[in-house]
Amino acid sequence: MIEWGISAGAHDAALCVTTRYKGKLSILFASHSERYSGIKNDKWLNQKLIDAALRYGPPKVIHWYEKPWKRTLRRLMCGMGWNHFSPKKYLKEQFNIDAPIIYANHHESHAAAGFYTSNFDRATVLVIDAIGEFDTASIWIANKNRLKKVWRMKYPKSLGLFYSAMTDRVGLKANEDEYILMGMVAYGLSDRYFDKVKKLYDEENLHRGCKWWNPGDDSEPHLYDIAAATQKVYEEEFEKLLQLAKAKGHYNDNLVLMGGCALNCSANHIAKKYFKNVWIMPNPGDAGSSLGAIAANTRMNVDWKGPYLGNRMGRHYPVGKLMIELLKSGIVGVANGKAEFGPRALGNRSLLADPRGTTVKDKVNEIKHRQKFRPFAPVIMAEHADKYFEMPVEESPYMQFTARCKYPEQFPAIVHADGTSRVQTVTYDQHPGLYTLLRRWYRETGCPMLLNTSLNIKGMPMVNDINDAYAFEEKYGVKVVIS
Repeated sequence: MIEWGISAGAHDAALCVTTRYKGKLSILFASHSERYSGIKNDKWLNQKLIDAALRYGPPKVIHWYEKPWKRTLRRLMCGMGWNHFSPKKYLKEQFNIDAPIIYANHHESHAAAGFYTSNFDRATVLVIDAIGEFDTASIWIANKNRLKKVWRMKYPKSLGLFYSAMTDRVGLKANEDEYILMGMVAYGLSDRYFDKVKKLYDEENLHRGCKWWNPGDDSEPHLYDIAAATQKVYEEEFEKLLQLAKAKGHYNDNLVLMGGCALNCSANHIAKKYFKNVWIMPNPGDAGSSLGAIAANTRMNVDWKGPYLGNRMGRHYPVGKLMIELLKSGIVGVANGKAEFGPRALGNRSLLADPRGTTVKDKVNEIKHRQKFRPFAPVIMAEHADKYFEMPVEESPYMQFTARCKYPEQFPAIVHADGTSRVQTVTYDQHPGLYTLLRRWYRETGCPMLLNTSLNIKGMPMVNDINDAYAFEEKYGVKVVIS
């Protein structure tokens, strides 16, 4: 039976196609709408995405992420006016899709996406995001096919809304540029505005931002200080939620961390202070809840084999061609295999480069039109990670944790100003092609890692098909290898 999970109408729409096999949900396809529309964080579905999903057959049932009437009620209570949305009418009129729809709760979908993709039989689940229906954070007890909510933080109090509001306050785009705010933190002094930022979090409803808030100086250096204070407040409040999850949870070895706030890789290491094992599904935000809606409604484990679930390009991973380009120019794009389902390029839609040398960071930032202060992530063979980084976890295949680099002077392109890196570890089983490339690169250079960043044109989603790949190659003059 073909089942669709859909998240749409808010931001970063996505569609997931599953079937049932041997008592589990098997993912046939999953992708963000933006990859097909070319509109960054596109909140609506589009015909190309629908057509890609229909290749697996029409849906017998659709699981919709978030209950529309609750969203409408929330908007009314927040003073945002009447704007009721009917998913059934939308799918019928726009795409001629008329399957039965089952609605799933917002935070329950987050929790289900995380727990049912983990290898845990039992776990405590912590969900933190901006707002879902009326919850902004929640704690769940998960045991096989049961999910029970044991605590909730209610709107308007919201750690996610706070972080997005502060992203907007420093001149970045809310719900999109939070990761840039994280990058600014290393250049600021957290104590300068900590008390003022903490008071803002404690006392204000930040749903509509806080551009009105003025701590006294709005010069660029002080924006970095605001960013640093924001992260410090976030980490303190995040730790309080972890402590509460530890107290309320029954299964305190295992934590599942979900919601958009789970993308704060600078803070995620704190979870290891309280839980032995931590799982973060690589698409923990709203897009990942296209899968979560199915899991929440069916209460079925997911046959999770990794995040490579989108549009396929090429055949075999082009290790030889990539090596030639890396040795020749030190930088190359790769667009091969199924696209990553999630916000981060993990080897199939990546720009790869030699992480050594003092000019690499500036060169790649220039290509990508990024702020010069921003470093890049390293991808490294898992067995070498501890030799080069102080790893807070055994493996980090999805770039979800930061780790202090032991030799920052050797790899300036992948080390931030605070000495940390957002590490991606790779084993052969996780990604045979990328691991083989790293192994050959290590044999040739003695360096077990590469710089890895997303393959995308500025302001555009990651490369999804061959036309996108050619457009990137033409615009930036960087070879993109497909197969």
